[in-house]
Order: sequence, then structure tokens, then C-alpha cells
Amino acid sequence: MPAPSAIPVWTWAVFVVAFLGFIALDLGVFHRESRVVTISEAAGWMCGWGGLAAAFGFGLALWRGRDEGVEFAAGYLIEFSLSLDNIFVIALLFGYFNVPLREQHRVLFWGILGALAMRGLLIGVGAALVNRFDWMFYILGVFLVGTGARMFFARADKVDPEKNFVLRFARRVFPIAPAGDGRAFITKIGASRALTPLALVLILVETSDLVFALDSIPAVLGVTTKPFLVFTSNVFALLGLRSLYFLLAGAIRYFQFLRFGLALALVFIGLKMILKTPAHREPAWHNYDISTAGSLEVVGSILAISVLASLVASRRGAK
Repeated sequence: MPAPSAIPVWTWAVFVVAFLGFIALDLGVFHRESRVVTISEAAGWMCGWGGLAAAFGFGLALWRGRDEGVEFAAGYLIEFSLSLDNIFVIALLFGYFNVPLREQHRVLFWGILGALAMRGLLIGVGAALVNRFDWMFYILGVFLVGTGARMFFARADKVDPEKNFVLRFARRVFPIAPAGDGRAFITKIGASRALTPLALVLILVETSDLVFALDSIPAVLGVTTKPFLVFTSNVFALLGLRSLYFLLAGAIRYFQFLRFGLALALVFIGLKMILKTPAHREPAWHNYDISTAGSLEVVGSILAISVLASLVASRRGAK
């Protein structure tokens, strides 16, 4: 079995090529034409991506050992769970700009490709920093605790696209078409080219994902600092994000306590990073270092309780 830190270059290449193949198959074959994604179709894709992630984690455990399989599972659960909050924001953006249902899949597709490029850079920088400087664990831990506290007390509906700096910058720099042009992101106004409103939505989706990545990637680094595991868990979580959106966008309002569960999960991971013991030190809190398997159980339990509490409260409210 290879050393835990030795991921061959060909493994990275095979994974990236396979990912691009899945994406090309998705957009070029199954969603070549703009159309509305049904709930049953989204559920099927959700099960497919989830099964593929489970198979990858199982194969990783057989090839690299149980520890790395558990680290991948923990990273995937954290990233996938935090994507739920991102879905709420995306739903608000689509509603704000009146994006037709048949065009939403296309926006999410290109948004995810851009998100993976940004996250790949953030993961590389973040993993290099935490592996080189021990004190980065404390900084990221404090950041996650603060983010979790802010999420816990923030208003759930406080999203105003017009205040987005990137959107205002785009409107100031590029000409914007007054109306959409089908599924196009760029159209012609006379002899010049202009961004369509659909392009503005794509810009906002990318911006929102970057904001969420600044929370989720440090959270994943709290359970594993191996770049390959952080990257692959992000990829599989993002692959399922589109299907999860079409499955839950209409019902996300029923998960009223999920935000609190996500906030508590971030606080827990932040505290875990603060209390994490570097291999060459023996501080007083050494015995408080929580294993990856233990972290997986705690985060899973927090999220399960928040979802169950939301469903119970929604059922009582309906009655």
C-alpha cells in the first residue's frame, strides 16, 4: 500500500479526466437541449452521484487504507451539507432574476465548472499553508467558530443581489442587454456584444460559491489536510449540487432548523482545529484531539437532528 501522503500524479490525471468525461456526458448528451428538470430525474441523478461517491470512498479505503476512506467520507459529508445553505441562496437568485426553469440547469452547470477551478486553487493554497504552518489551524479554527456563530444568529432571508460588489462592477464595466437571449450568456446589441441577464446570474452564482468555499474548505481541512481528499470530496459534493437543487429548491423552506445545525457543525470543526495537536507537540489539550471517525459521527448526528427537527416542526405547522 502506498504511503498515505504519496498520491501519484497519474491518479490526479485519471480523476480529472473522468470528472470532465462525466460533465461532458451530462451536458452534451443528457441535457443538450434546455428543458425543465423533473423531481424524479433529479432524484435519479442524486442517487447516481451519491452512489459514485460511495464507490469512490470504498475503493479509496481498499487502496489507500481505512483512514483515508473515512477522511474522504467526512470531507464529503461536510462539503455536501454546507452546499444545502448554498442551494437556498441560489434559489433566491433564480427567483430574483426570474430565471426560467429550463435554463437553470445550464447556469448551474457552468457555475459548478467555475467553482471547481476556484476551489482547486483555494484547496492547493490552504493545504500548503496548514501543512507548513501549525498556527494556521488556530487561525482557521477561530474563523470557523466565528462563521458558525454568525450563521447561527444571521437572518435566513438576508440576501440582496443588488449590493453585490462583483455585480455592480460588471454592470459598470460591461454593457448589459436589457432582456435575455434564450440560453446565451453573451448577445449582440447593434454592432457590439453585451452580457445577458443570465450572465449576471452566473456571475452571482460564482460569487456566492466563492463565499461558501471560504467556509467549507477550511471545514474540510479540519478533518483532512491531504489535497487529493479535499479536492475529490469537493468535486463529488459539487457534482450532486445541481441535482440536489432541483430536488430541494422548492422544499428548502421546510428545513428551518438546518441552518442552525450547519452553524453548530462549523463551530464544532473550528473547535476541533483549535484543539488539534501538531505531531511534534504535547500541549495540555492533547487528549481532546478528536478522530476523523468521531468527527464524522458528531457532524452527522448534528445534521440529522436538525433535519428531523425541521420536518417535525413543518408537519406540526401544516396541521
